[in-house]
Amino acid sequence: MQLNELRPAPGSRHSRKRLARGFSSGHGKTAGRGTKGQKARQGGKVRMGFEGGQMPLFRRIPKRGFNNINRKDYAEVSLSALNAFNNGDVVDTDALLEKGIIKKTLSGVKILGNGEIEKKLTVKVSKVTKSANEAIVNAGGTVEVN
Repeated sequence: MQLNELRPAPGSRHSRKRLARGFSSGHGKTAGRGTKGQKARQGGKVRMGFEGGQMPLFRRIPKRGFNNINRKDYAEVSLSALNAFNNGDVVDTDALLEKGIIKKTLSGVKILGNGEIEKKLTVKVSKVTKSANEAIVNAGGTVEVN
């Protein structure tokens, strides 16, 4: 038998410290908490981010920007993705979800003018860019904005 074959590995099993059980235990009197002060007291914790009365970091850092609570996020779809549909199909939010082109609708769907479209489709979505609108109409399709 070799040293590295000992099981369990030497030093891997520790008995837990039994705090405040008398001087002879080695952890008596102050029980490993030092002497006095807030952290030595029962329930004496400082809240998260507290820096001893110094102005905390999250209050020192300048706040920037503006978050509009009424902001609308649109699921964006490029023109080339619409080629997954057949000629004459109606492309709306439900159809896009069904094909897996978009994962969720958010505030609506916006068609972008990226790529080319070869199919004649009826598109019913929340928003369409000018270039996308022209491309769909040129391909023989129609656009309805809800």
